[in-house]
Amino acid sequence: MSTRKTTGGVVYVHSSPSAVCPHVEWAIGGTIGVRANLQWSAQPAAAGQLRAHCAWSGEAGTAARIVAALKAWPMTRFEVTEDPSPGVDGIRYCHVPGLGLWHGATSANGDIVAGEDQLRALAVAASSGAAFAHKVDELLGAAWDEALEPYRRAGDGQPVTWLHRVG
Repeated sequence: MSTRKTTGGVVYVHSSPSAVCPHVEWAIGGTIGVRANLQWSAQPAAAGQLRAHCAWSGEAGTAARIVAALKAWPMTRFEVTEDPSPGVDGIRYCHVPGLGLWHGATSANGDIVAGEDQLRALAVAASSGAAFAHKVDELLGAAWDEALEPYRRAGDGQPVTWLHRVG
């Protein structure tokens, strides 16, 4: 009996220079173990940039490996999600040039989940209600959400490529 936990998720490449797109495909495909032929389209929120997304399935922890591969191109904007699986929390990673990488655990419906120890540490460190609110925004990735939202909206209705590792 296999003890590997399988799950799935989505890679959203919100913006990438066209010259980098083949490298992004190789990075995703190399991590998943199948060729990634993404359907690229113009990114209306950034002239000259392209966007694509794909669903993936694989072992728990695959999202982190995809992110590690994609970080080689810091000019890209991307999100990678991994669904929760038995005994493993879901996770969302966001990368924005200038902000870097952020990640947070997710619930079954995709909400960011903050642990009680994280909240206690924020409460102890906060000097005011406003400082606490600011730290909660950081914990929830508010700056990344704000930076990515125009790129997310610009991709509504785009086709999805499905990547499944067989065997």
